[in-house]
Amino acid sequence: MDVLSLCIVYLALLLPSYLFAMHLRSKISNLPPSVFPTLPIIGHLYLLKSPLFRTFAKISAKFGPIILLQLGFRGVLLVSSPSTVEECFTKNDLVFANRPKMVYGKIIGNNYTSMSWASYGDHWRNLRRIASTELLSLHHLNKLYAIRMDECRLMIHKLLLTNSSPVNMKSVFYELMLNVMMRMISGKRYFAGDIENVEEEGKRFKKILDEVFLSSSASNVMDYLPSLSWLGVKGPEKKLIALKEKIDVFFQELINQLKQVKPSEVENKNSTMIEVLLSLQRSNPEYYTDEMITSFLMVLLSTGTETSSTTMEWGLSLMLNDPQVIEKARNEIDLHVGKYRLVEESDIANLPYLRCILNETLRLYPPAPLLVPHESSEDTIVGDITSLVERCFLSTSGQ
Repeated sequence: MDVLSLCIVYLALLLPSYLFAMHLRSKISNLPPSVFPTLPIIGHLYLLKSPLFRTFAKISAKFGPIILLQLGFRGVLLVSSPSTVEECFTKNDLVFANRPKMVYGKIIGNNYTSMSWASYGDHWRNLRRIASTELLSLHHLNKLYAIRMDECRLMIHKLLLTNSSPVNMKSVFYELMLNVMMRMISGKRYFAGDIENVEEEGKRFKKILDEVFLSSSASNVMDYLPSLSWLGVKGPEKKLIALKEKIDVFFQELINQLKQVKPSEVENKNSTMIEVLLSLQRSNPEYYTDEMITSFLMVLLSTGTETSSTTMEWGLSLMLNDPQVIEKARNEIDLHVGKYRLVEESDIANLPYLRCILNETLRLYPPAPLLVPHESSEDTIVGDITSLVERCFLSTSGQ
């Protein structure tokens, strides 16, 4: 028998032994149910197809609300039951407060120090304190209220000018949210403006943001099979490094521009988010570095633009397909707001049907069907099942 034949026989004997050992280990350790078979090295990576959330939903529907997957070297606890998800983020919130060490978080997340990728600890708590008390507090958002209303008026004016032509509402909503966010962040608007160089800067910024969304939603095989780096596979990592350089250059230009403004000139006006962070930097420059400010702003943009514009697009699409809903919403607005002014944020409390439309849109088409992955810091019990230490935690929307 030659060497090749011996190798084939050896593999034929080894594979069943490996699969049996993995099944026995799961039973002995009281692990959650898994999907058969778990292949050597790649585990369950062979199951994954795009879109990922639909793949997870099908797995959960077939095998149950708590499933243990082996994606390469990472164990992934897939949870789709609302009650179990609530348990993970209430009873076991501290256990699952960490983030897995992934390539995107290392490069774009400033070595896992950004608000999205930082694990639980003093830095994590401080970032959330800054967001809740300094940038997203009710007081500060009220100071920036005029910006949001102004952008809505400009959007409506733009639509009125094109009332006889087809309109791509996806682009309109996206540019609206980019203008709102960037005016609140830096005081500059980039789309539908009159200054040509600002428009060019806006195109450059939009291209960067599109790359961020694309790279954050794409799976990186290096996160599950890091041994590929030994074979010289560096493509995804190089792209993220190049993207990080573009992000840093763009935001550093904005920061430098606002650094030239004297603090006394911004005390009595509606301070932008960069100006608020720069005021903190003056009191503690070692912590509030330009790099930290850039990562903070990038998180705000990535969570506040695509998600909001996608929800508005789906909401409009659903209403257009049901004229009765549009009529009922219009009647409610006419009754509580009138026909001679725009709907304001303070009116939302008196528009329950409009709020129901928004909630149903989010239920049917959530902008982020998968939660950001979490990682357990210790052994814990989830639904009467032991979850091994450092296993990633994912949740599906059930779609």
